[in-house]
Amino acid sequence: MAIHDVRDALDPPNVQRAAHVVGSQTSPCDALVIRTQPPAAGRPSRHKRLALAATILGSSMAFIDGSVVNVALSSIQNELAASVAAMQWVVNAYLLLLGSLVLVGGAAGDRLGRRTVFVAGIGLFTLASIACGFAPGVGTLIAARAVQGIGAALLVPSSLAIIGAVFDEHERGRAIGTWAGVAAITGAFGPVMGGWLVDTWSWRAIFFLNVPLACVTIALAFASIPDSRSPDAQGRLDWLGALAAAAGLGALTYGLTAAPVHGFAAPVVLGPVAAGIVLLVVFLIIERTSAQPMMPLDVFRSRDFVGTNLVTLLLYFGVGGAMFFLPYALIRAHGYTATEAGAALLPAPLVIGLLSRFTGGLMARCGARALLTVGPVVAGIGFAMLALPDGRYWNVYFPALVVLGLGMTITVAPLTTTVMAAVSDERTGVASGINNAVARVASLLAIAVLGIVFVWSHDAALSARLDRMDLSPTVRQSLRTLEPGANANAQVAADLARPVAAAQAEAIDRALAAVALVCAACALAAAVCAAVTIKRTRR
Repeated sequence: MAIHDVRDALDPPNVQRAAHVVGSQTSPCDALVIRTQPPAAGRPSRHKRLALAATILGSSMAFIDGSVVNVALSSIQNELAASVAAMQWVVNAYLLLLGSLVLVGGAAGDRLGRRTVFVAGIGLFTLASIACGFAPGVGTLIAARAVQGIGAALLVPSSLAIIGAVFDEHERGRAIGTWAGVAAITGAFGPVMGGWLVDTWSWRAIFFLNVPLACVTIALAFASIPDSRSPDAQGRLDWLGALAAAAGLGALTYGLTAAPVHGFAAPVVLGPVAAGIVLLVVFLIIERTSAQPMMPLDVFRSRDFVGTNLVTLLLYFGVGGAMFFLPYALIRAHGYTATEAGAALLPAPLVIGLLSRFTGGLMARCGARALLTVGPVVAGIGFAMLALPDGRYWNVYFPALVVLGLGMTITVAPLTTTVMAAVSDERTGVASGINNAVARVASLLAIAVLGIVFVWSHDAALSARLDRMDLSPTVRQSLRTLEPGANANAQVAADLARPVAAAQAEAIDRALAAVALVCAACALAAAVCAAVTIKRTRR
């Protein structure tokens, strides 16, 4: 990719196109990944619109699946009698493999053929979706979700690379605009559609829906997409680094997820956390010594690149955690249906879609550093508003999500631009891939870490309320849990049923408030990182 192409991508109109995808389950630099792909040499695609449709359908499967599961968790928990830790793993098994393997998945497409890897990813993702739909227990569901993550790690980067390979520099703007627009719509309305499927049929329907979509996607791929490769791709794939990253993040996540039940001093917590840290250090050693690392460490010599990744890690930590626990709290504490919980999340992506076109002008006037400082502060205010004690949607959650959407709108376009400008031209593609991986790993860590905050805050708030009621110690102890069926097992007297239910709902609200405040602190920390690490742009 020539230097003038990179500079063209930095222009405000192109930044605006990239910003439209913020509200979906995409990552901040997905549009940048497309722009950095060289056009495919050899036989061009004669059906470019069909090729674009195939990539949109394929990537949408992964993006939608990453969001709709959140609104289905309460239904899954009730049917499978699963623990809170198991619910965390239903989401984190997917994020773990996607975040760990997405870089090597993109490299596999460059070497083995983008269409080949894309179709393989779609096939694996679909088979895992069928296994999810038929899962008899939570263990099977978690395992199938992990396989889904592997499939997504193959199909998502390949779908982005295919768009860049099929469309030349003059056509990419419109292609990215179409792809981003559909991604924004599916990201916004995917949870609503998924919630409707849960309420109308079953949570299993959200996984079976992938089967017809996959069949159409594979047919379109074979009909319209040439199997292009990158001429610069050489050497072996960094499977050793990918394995070390997956094992390290998996062990760390396992230990953190076990902490709410066993406490930090338990061997089942300390052992995996220590092993995870060691394995992640091994991963860095592998990347430092490998001839073809999936994450070249030299890109981190740029202070701006380190700063943008810290901002991404902290801000997407907050977003991933809030979007996991908010639907759960709305359903469990406020009696929302899955459809209503999905619709409740709409303000943030709608604000992003409406306002993202103006971010290019703001960048031209204010510079990236200012926006990367102000945006997280605004997002932090949105997170903090989720902790307000009112609990009514229009008074608390709606304005909080509007403010959160505004903060993300301000942040993501300059984030993408700074990533591009922070590294040399030939490193732009790998830099954007790393930033995307950081965003996904941030959500993985958020669900594990904030699970501790949520469970401990819930237990403390509920214990304080139950201790004031005339309950036997046995009944009181059985009620101090987020597990399904707690009330039925406790056999609460009829005159106490309503106060107990109110206490449980209030405890969930207090737990959500604690999570929201941690998310707000992370967003403010992201603003500090941006102000300290990112250089001021001269204009």
